[in-house]
Amino acid sequence: MKYVGLYSQRRKNNTRSILLLLLFPTVIVALVFAACYILAYIEVGNSEYYGPGYIMPLATEYFVSSVPWAVAVVGIWFVIAYFANTSMIRHATQAQPLERRDNPRVYNIVENLTMTCGMDMPKINVIDSPELNAFASGIDKKSYTVTVTTGLCDRLDDDELAGVIGHELTHIRNRDTRLLIVSIIFVGIMGTVMSIALRMVWNMLIFGGNNRSRSRDRDSNGGAAIILIFAIAAVLAAVGYFFTMLTRFAISRKREYMADAGGAELCGNPLALASALRKISDMPYAAKEGHEDVQQLFIIQPVALKGGSFSSWFSRLFSTHPSTESRIEFLEQL
Repeated sequence: MKYVGLYSQRRKNNTRSILLLLLFPTVIVALVFAACYILAYIEVGNSEYYGPGYIMPLATEYFVSSVPWAVAVVGIWFVIAYFANTSMIRHATQAQPLERRDNPRVYNIVENLTMTCGMDMPKINVIDSPELNAFASGIDKKSYTVTVTTGLCDRLDDDELAGVIGHELTHIRNRDTRLLIVSIIFVGIMGTVMSIALRMVWNMLIFGGNNRSRSRDRDSNGGAAIILIFAIAAVLAAVGYFFTMLTRFAISRKREYMADAGGAELCGNPLALASALRKISDMPYAAKEGHEDVQQLFIIQPVALKGGSFSSWFSRLFSTHPSTESRIEFLEQL
């Protein structure tokens, strides 16, 4: 990967990430309207009083009436998840606070690096695990945190550990942690919207409108139309969720190279960070089962698909991080 300069990389990635992030609410709104349109289609098809021309007005009516509820639910969920993310991450990783008296070596490395780049001292957490990994989290100065495993501290020398911590501090400096937490929340919301949309369509298919009769249920043409509409609803919801997942992964991947460059700049030794990445890739720490979303915060993604050319491409598509080999190659060019 050709190095184009830290600030150029930061500017380009920030622009792309903002554009990608703006697409999340767009997809949610589009899926809500699609669900309303499908409900209107089914309602009109089951009615003896409405013609095909009434589908769009009815869909618009459903959409307008559902928007305030959708905005309220999404807004409340977003606020709760946004401000509770710190405790959620600590629970997922079983991390504990680390003070200077607990590990002066790690604390001093973090303190020296923050003084070098002129940023406030973040909190430091430690995970009691022989495996190796680290991540940064938080949304503001009060919650910014760098978390490391005990295995990482034991197996890396000072230069390597400084490179890893510098990488995580760069994520904080660039507001990557805030952006990634927002993307995680939106993907969760997207999954819920998908479930609600499918449930609404399913209920309409089962119970139907007020004028629906048993004989009509058994009509073969009507049954085929219902199956088609349900399939369309499922495809729309799946496409929306698939798109938001790819968007979240793309946001994360683009920013890892920038954090590597920032970590190398802070520690003053790109090869030390490259060496640390090699060691971490041998036995990376993973979050508890059921908390896979947290793993995209780690310096190396613990779970990755392996296989031939197609599976490798598929793995990269769904990976939150670039391959370790490409990151090492990038660092060796600095």
